[in-house]
Amino acid sequence: MSKMDGKLQNASPSREVERYWLESRRPLESLAFIAPLLIVYEAGVLWLGAQNGADAFMRWVLQMLGFGQHFVLPVLMICVLLAWHHVARQYWRLSGSVLSRMAAESVCLGLCLCVFCLVWNSSPSASVGETMRQGVGPLLALLGAGIYEELLFRLILLSLSVWALRRMGMTPRAGMLVAVIANGLLFAAAHHMGPYGEHPLLINRFLFRALAGAFFSAIFIYRGFGIAAGSHAAYDVLVSVL
Repeated sequence: MSKMDGKLQNASPSREVERYWLESRRPLESLAFIAPLLIVYEAGVLWLGAQNGADAFMRWVLQMLGFGQHFVLPVLMICVLLAWHHVARQYWRLSGSVLSRMAAESVCLGLCLCVFCLVWNSSPSASVGETMRQGVGPLLALLGAGIYEELLFRLILLSLSVWALRRMGMTPRAGMLVAVIANGLLFAAAHHMGPYGEHPLLINRFLFRALAGAFFSAIFIYRGFGIAAGSHAAYDVLVSVL
């Protein structure tokens, strides 16, 4: 009996890691994890006008379609995640320990990208960091970047790209690789477009953002939407503060 107990104790850490790896990727955990960030950001949009470019673009598209109400976009995102969870036939239960570990993992991944940013000798969020002296509005906008840029570029565009490439006959691995590269380039280009974009276009920052987009795509694929959004928000805040 003692030998069996020893084997179970030795196996329990690996089972715990496996459980966390699976549960942290579920849409319900993603929704619960980003909910506090979403609430704070939406409050900032309403009271301070701290709006992210991806958020503004998607709201503009919805307005063109006749849906101009402010809360349509966040409600749609919530419905998509809940529907995804239902279609995947996942159980409806949350774990506080999983959510806290998701926060720690997101900060660690954000720090990794910060270190790479320093090694790359680029500061793609420098303009945001400078405007943070004006108040908390720009800081809240960074939280929105983590949520809505991941919603637009990873949950919507990356998923559609992978699906379309598979329909065109590409193998899963090749389709995923092409989609990740294209998504990174589009992600970088979007940061230099429109009134929210950075001008002039500097090739060093463009390439860094392309690699960052591919990095977040990989996180989305292997770790889910919640950690992708969390690590994106953590990176933006850390690189602007530091």
